[in-house]
Amino acid sequence: METVIRAASAADAEALLRIYGEYVRNTAITFEYETPAPEEFRRRISGTLERYPYLCALRQGEIVGYAYAGPFAERAAYDWAAETTIYLAQDARGRGLGRKLYEALEEALGAMGVLNLYAKIAYPRTEDEYLTKNSAEFHRHLGYQTAGRFAACGCKFGRWYDMVCMEKLIGRHVENPPPVRPWREVRQAKEAKEAVKRPE
Repeated sequence: METVIRAASAADAEALLRIYGEYVRNTAITFEYETPAPEEFRRRISGTLERYPYLCALRQGEIVGYAYAGPFAERAAYDWAAETTIYLAQDARGRGLGRKLYEALEEALGAMGVLNLYAKIAYPRTEDEYLTKNSAEFHRHLGYQTAGRFAACGCKFGRWYDMVCMEKLIGRHVENPPPVRPWREVRQAKEAKEAVKRPE
């Protein structure tokens, strides 16, 4: 079954919320307690797209997963680092979809000039019905390495969970690196180049 990966937009908010809401209500993968309202989620998507990629994966026209990036930290010196996030529909897991989404996200971030990728992952001391170590293992398979661990920093469902920070370096660190370009600008340039190549 073919997977299509495309840019997400604020119009996709309700479809993405159907995926995310399951994680909010039933897991400690996200430390958010309440599922955001559609309008709030549209605002989040639009805010991300001001600078970073926000991608969704479709099978047979239905959104079954999404991934996006955001700032690792706010100071200017952190511009070459980005935090990555991914969510898949429950019945879409374990089929290689996460890898495809993350590879597309990594390609987009690399084209922007981002060099360091970071993932902040909820991590159980003992696996339970709300949280396993699968997310950390998924990132490890994609080349991320553990950069740090924060003890009992999140409480959900009355239980305390750790958080691990994992990193992946995707570019060379040189003196005076060129500035990171907004994804919107990179995407428009790519589309214009592809349009020139297409025959009349």
